Amino acid sequence: MAHVREASRKRITARVSGQVRETLEQAAELLGSTVNQFMVQTAYLEAQRLIEKESVIRLSQEDARKVLSLLESPPKPTSRLKDAVKAFKRSVRV
Repeated sequence: MAHVREASRKRITARVSGQVRETLEQAAELLGSTVNQFMVQTAYLEAQRLIEKESVIRLSQEDARKVLSLLESPPKPTSRLKDAVKAFKRSVRV
């Protein structure tokens, strides 16, 4: 029988006030979990929520139509844009 290697586990510790500890214990008890399980689960869910919030752009249907329209038929570059591209190319080795 092949041995399955367990993923490496890392420890996270935190020092909290008595009031925070009591609140965490109460919340964990309400869910039927340990304080550690509660903290890991809650922190993980919040981390996922934050990552999604910061990495996903949400558009209304109208805004999405505008973006798609601009992608399909982009406007001609203005002289300011052309100047900016030239300035960028001078400042960066491409």
